[in-house]
Amino acid sequence: MSIKDKVAIIGVGSTKFGENFEMTYQDMALEAVYEAYADAGLETKDMDAAWIGTLSPGLTGLEGDAGASLAEPLNFYPRPVTRVSAYCCSGMEAVRNAAFGVASGEYKMVLAVGVEKMREVPPRGSLVARHIHETHPVISKGRTAPGIFAPIATRYFHQYGYGKETLAKVAVKNHYNGSLNPKAHFRSTITEDTVLKAPMVVDPLGLFDCCPTTDGAAAAILTTPEIARELKKDYILIKGMGLAVTYGYFSMAFQEDNDFLGFKSTREAAAMAYRQAGIKDPRKEIHVAEVHDCFTITELVNYEDLGFCGRGEGGKLIADGITALNGELPVNTSGGLKSCGHPVGATGVRMVADVVNQLRGRSGKRQVKKAAIGLTHTLGGPGSIACVFVLGRP
Repeated sequence: MSIKDKVAIIGVGSTKFGENFEMTYQDMALEAVYEAYADAGLETKDMDAAWIGTLSPGLTGLEGDAGASLAEPLNFYPRPVTRVSAYCCSGMEAVRNAAFGVASGEYKMVLAVGVEKMREVPPRGSLVARHIHETHPVISKGRTAPGIFAPIATRYFHQYGYGKETLAKVAVKNHYNGSLNPKAHFRSTITEDTVLKAPMVVDPLGLFDCCPTTDGAAAAILTTPEIARELKKDYILIKGMGLAVTYGYFSMAFQEDNDFLGFKSTREAAAMAYRQAGIKDPRKEIHVAEVHDCFTITELVNYEDLGFCGRGEGGKLIADGITALNGELPVNTSGGLKSCGHPVGATGVRMVADVVNQLRGRSGKRQVKKAAIGLTHTLGGPGSIACVFVLGRP
């Protein structure tokens, strides 16, 4: 069964991403949800069910450990609220499950929310601590996210002849876009020289090649196209969506078909979404995209895995300005994870919200002209899971 044109998004909202020390997990969830309610002209009483994406409830006193963390502040009782977790795909997976809830006919109006509060602990007490205390004592001892993605950059440079200057162009682009986004974590422009002279994190990735740890929440309201039309809402349709799990968490680096030049999960998820949406030439048919740039190298290989260019051509795409805000195919107009920030559970929902706003012409200084078809993409864990959505105007 194809999901194409069976589910409409009629309201989106998000908090500012950043160090939201003054807000609790529930505060952020409520702010994002109420903004989505205001956008759609609806209330909690209008919702039939909800899904919430959170990766690490252990960082905030187990908030996000179950759907109760959203049901309580919204007084959603006794309706169903399901917590989902899929590494960095958690938020987009919440939207995907909500979409199935509507498409199945079980629910008429549903809520998808993503929340993550990562700054209540020092960086070494956040995701790094999970690798130290909770993962395999041999295979992953001391492994970190930069340590997982740095070898991809090294391999990419060796295979195709690029260097750190190419990665710096990704950082500069996304920081520029983030400077125009009032909800971004980092809102300052940077230069290539700044990127190249920054402290090294894991060679060849420097400080400005890595996304920050961030607090934030985002929400989306989904319903049927028929109800959206009855409500006279400016809605956006889900044209296609795909989720692919291609390896285990610990085993990915040891798989014979992993060439460290891209991600099989992204290619598989994109193929599912494109097939449903009828996309034949992503480079020409997609008008704006939000992709998973946890590190600058990730954005480059995403270009290739998503079919925006051929293998080894991602560096040329950024160098030629194709993915710039005024380029042929603008990518990460929000600033991406690199500048907007990456509260893991919230990111996928935020991406959907940003692309919905682009397609509705509501992105202000970041607006892409005549955007009618958009793409969102998240990549989880060491790259073993990916989720892709194609969204479009009716």
